Amino acid sequence: MAVVYTLLVLFLAVFVAGFILLVMGAINFDFSNSEIPPGVKQPVKLRIIHIILISTAVVGKILENIGICSQVSFVRYMQGRKTLGADPKLIIKDACFEKVPVRIYQPKVASASQRRGVMFFHGGGWIFGSLETHEKLCRSIAGESESVVVSVGYRLAPEHKYPAAYEDCLNATIHFMKNMEHYGVDPANVIVCGDSAGGNLAAAVSQTLAGRSDLPKLRAQILIYPGLQALDFNLPSYHQNRGVPLLFRERAAFYMLQYLNGNASNLEEVLEGSHIPIDIKLNYRKWVSPDNIPEKFKVRGYKPHVVLDCTTEVYETVKRFCEPNLCPLLAEDAIVQQLPETFILTCEYDVLRDDGLLYKKRLEDNGVRVTWYHLEDGFHGVINSFNSDWLSFSSGKRGLDNIV
Repeated sequence: MAVVYTLLVLFLAVFVAGFILLVMGAINFDFSNSEIPPGVKQPVKLRIIHIILISTAVVGKILENIGICSQVSFVRYMQGRKTLGADPKLIIKDACFEKVPVRIYQPKVASASQRRGVMFFHGGGWIFGSLETHEKLCRSIAGESESVVVSVGYRLAPEHKYPAAYEDCLNATIHFMKNMEHYGVDPANVIVCGDSAGGNLAAAVSQTLAGRSDLPKLRAQILIYPGLQALDFNLPSYHQNRGVPLLFRERAAFYMLQYLNGNASNLEEVLEGSHIPIDIKLNYRKWVSPDNIPEKFKVRGYKPHVVLDCTTEVYETVKRFCEPNLCPLLAEDAIVQQLPETFILTCEYDVLRDDGLLYKKRLEDNGVRVTWYHLEDGFHGVINSFNSDWLSFSSGKRGLDNIV
């Protein structure tokens, strides 16, 4: 019996040691492919958050390999396990709008007039994120701006491919706009808002509703470091920030492909730009081009990318990247001209920075009023860290204050 016990202890010790070595090896590998630019304030905090994310992903992969659960399920579980108690300023309740789960935040203090309504779509690369991951952010927006906020728990990839997330956000928004009187919301003051993938969804929903005559016009759209196109992953910001946490260039393309197809089998072609035919790329060059990025954003270094053609087989798998509901930057001028006043937040150290800059130019060229706020020391995901106890960033708080 003692021998069995000793062997069991040895086995567990070896397993734990191997487990730790695997995690540390993955962290070291990720470190060698990452960098935190000097302009990022509190770099140690960002590195700690990065380590936590890598460790969670590695543990999830190990659990997947031994058949306990999928990596995606584990990461989602770890991200959403924190629950907050009651809020002294807000009435919070869960509901379903057209079978889509939502969480509604309403200020407790009575209002003499109708409130504004905010439809919020969370980020997470269309794969991660939930009502829980953005709970603090939604509470803050509702409380600080005295608005009714509706957070949408849309379906996630890869289980639910495009256009599932877009359709859920659109249907939930239409339901809310048809039932605003139940929440004391002013029909002329409804806003769509989202961060990252949620910013993509907010932009797509806003474009779809722009042509609807049976609903009130949206008052505004708030796009927080949105991803808006998948034609060019070689824009200046993609090269300058390719290894900056919390979103690497490769992961941005990976998430887009997971949302589109439920897999990333054409990742290499997408990264090198050989996934869209040259004639189609040239057709969209008036909107998606480094030439439309102000020169001051290229000073950290940028070499123009050679335009590559693609095979018919590859294009067939990704041709829906040319649909505005997936890539809102590609919408026609006739749609863009109808869009509401827009707030765009970008971060200097973010691969998605140039998507925001390009959309800002498109909107302004089409007569849409734009308020642009740029975080010179910001990185992707910084807004969600505005109130993360000792891992909070001053730039995240500044960004949120401007959103509010």
